[in-house]
Amino acid sequence: MSTITTKDGTEIFYKDWGAGQPIVFHHGWPLSADDWDNQMLFFLEKGYRVIAHDRRGHGRSAQTADGNDMDTYAADVAELAAALDLRDAVHIGHSTGGGEVCRYVARHGQGRVAKAVLIGAVPPIMVRSDRNPGGTPIEAFDGFRAALVANRAQFFLDVPSGPFYGFNRPGAKVSQGLIENWWRQGMMGGAKAHYDCIKAFSETDFTEDLKQIEVPVLIMHGDDDQIVPIADSAQLAIKLVKNGKLTVYPGLPHGLCSTHPGTVNPDLLAFIRS
Repeated sequence: MSTITTKDGTEIFYKDWGAGQPIVFHHGWPLSADDWDNQMLFFLEKGYRVIAHDRRGHGRSAQTADGNDMDTYAADVAELAAALDLRDAVHIGHSTGGGEVCRYVARHGQGRVAKAVLIGAVPPIMVRSDRNPGGTPIEAFDGFRAALVANRAQFFLDVPSGPFYGFNRPGAKVSQGLIENWWRQGMMGGAKAHYDCIKAFSETDFTEDLKQIEVPVLIMHGDDDQIVPIADSAQLAIKLVKNGKLTVYPGLPHGLCSTHPGTVNPDLLAFIRS
């Protein structure tokens, strides 16, 4: 397996296929680089170099007890980008990975990043507060933590079977393969890292990161996203970036990259080529 070892001794797994302009994929919680298989194969065939890593504590990377926070996640990406000498790269992040992209591009990406894409992404901030009255109540995330501790294996079946892919909607075409692949990826990771990452994706404020990004940003979001509601994420984030475009997908769920790759992939390609 291809890995790098970060300055704090954490082993990070990554895939690196092909040649050409690099596209770096950042996965959501609690998944792995495998969640991008469709997109990586699509862009590899189009002549791009495609890279995806397993966030620390996730997938095949080290199951860390510490460092499961956005600052460290972004620093890990910076070390990976330096090790692979990535330049003129397009960074694409889904959900939690969208937050990781924001922090990396804002703090570490100068001179290395050409464009950024946020898909169903958590920025600016998910949790409800006086400053973010439309956010998700902290009790919802406490419920995630409690379910993870009580029975992680069952929780990781319940999420993809219901809201993640919109399979709880009337008339939804349910894919058992997607559900089981979500479960497989989740159970590969570490329980402590997954527990900590709930705080990282829900309580990290990316407002200043979004304001600092200079490169073009494409924000893609399904308007039936039950995990990261569009009104408190994409519709706010687009107002904060300097050079952004918002594409809204009517009726599509949080996991739209997996349920509707035939819709998402051509839009990504058009943005990258523009």
